[in-house]
Amino acid sequence: MYGLLAMTLGPGLLILGWIYLKDKYEKEPLYLLLLAFLGGAISTVFVLYANTLWQNLGFGISQDSILPTAFYAFVSVGGTEEFAKLLVVLLFFYKRKAFNEPFDGIVYCVAVSMGFATAENFLYVYGNAAPEDARWVALLRMFTAVPAHATFGILMGFFVGHSKFDKYQAGYLALAFFSAAFTHGAYDFFLFIRNIPGISIGAFISLFLGIRYARKAIKYNQEVSPFRQG
Repeated sequence: MYGLLAMTLGPGLLILGWIYLKDKYEKEPLYLLLLAFLGGAISTVFVLYANTLWQNLGFGISQDSILPTAFYAFVSVGGTEEFAKLLVVLLFFYKRKAFNEPFDGIVYCVAVSMGFATAENFLYVYGNAAPEDARWVALLRMFTAVPAHATFGILMGFFVGHSKFDKYQAGYLALAFFSAAFTHGAYDFFLFIRNIPGISIGAFISLFLGIRYARKAIKYNQEVSPFRQG
């Protein structure tokens, strides 16, 4: 029981801890990270409601046509989830005094994303999976869905961080949303198409590319930190 709980809760907290350590020069208060994590978890309620509306409107995965599946992946799932995460950051953390350098955008967006991914883990592991499959579902998501959400959060956070300290605020915020939503949508799109053998490899290619750019985003924001000495 405790092993399954650790596999469900642990990955998000470990990734958040790793990002906290990457914030080398002026760390965020831990209570704000906890609030961001909880905010991300609570935002799943909005997403569940929104996805129900999308499904009631007839949007979902189709095995007969790529276009409905693409809409579902990029808009219903990727767009809705990333909008919810971005909204939490903008409403509750963006204007705080502690948000005082570009790297903080990554920290808060990842904290919210990990809260979201962890709540999603609980839904999949304890709500949707059969008891005999729960451990396998938790293990699979540990190495796929949770790192994917972290990647989307880093890409979003890079642009959110620069939006606060650049005159092109609206443009950076648009990039924050679309970069995360597109990467998220691409990842899910290739997983949703099941009638083309081998196409799911596209999800892992998109995730690999996302991780590559996320690492570059982390390194760049560390280098431009105003608190960096020398």
